[in-house]
Amino acid sequence: MSTRLALVPALVLVLMLTCALAAPASAASLKRGSRGPLVAQVQQKLGIPADGVFGPQTGRAVRRFQARRHLTVDGVVGSQTAHALGVELVQGRSAAGGASPVHVPAALARIAQCESGGDPHALSPDGTYRGKYQFSRETWAAMGGHGDPARAPEPEQDRRALALYRARGTSPWPACGS
Repeated sequence: MSTRLALVPALVLVLMLTCALAAPASAASLKRGSRGPLVAQVQQKLGIPADGVFGPQTGRAVRRFQARRHLTVDGVVGSQTAHALGVELVQGRSAAGGASPVHVPAALARIAQCESGGDPHALSPDGTYRGKYQFSRETWAAMGGHGDPARAPEPEQDRRALALYRARGTSPWPACGS
């Protein structure tokens, strides 16, 4: 009986980590249904009527813009599309005003600053290490990431780095973790 009880905290931790990694990949984004002045700003940049409502016309304009700029064509204004448009998404908040689900500890924020200057699109000179936390593709995949870490939304990079930090401390970042 006591062996079973000892497993409960471990199972709870695994469940919490799974939920954190399965959270929406783009907490700071504009997509269909978003409303407000930031949507109107994007619409102005796209050269369409700026009514502040992200509807079908805005989605089509975003997809056209993404295709022309060779970005991921998904109709969502995430960090890469916003950067290409010259629009700054509100840091750590979604268009709906909800807080980002990722709280990055100060030590991890220092690592990101040291590794990449905090740039989620950063690449090491030889291309081996990618993104805000300079993940190798192998480490990114081991933490559940798909594709290129430098092309992943910043909140997803934060979640995966936080999971790695909780699992292994600062050891994955030998130059910046001490």
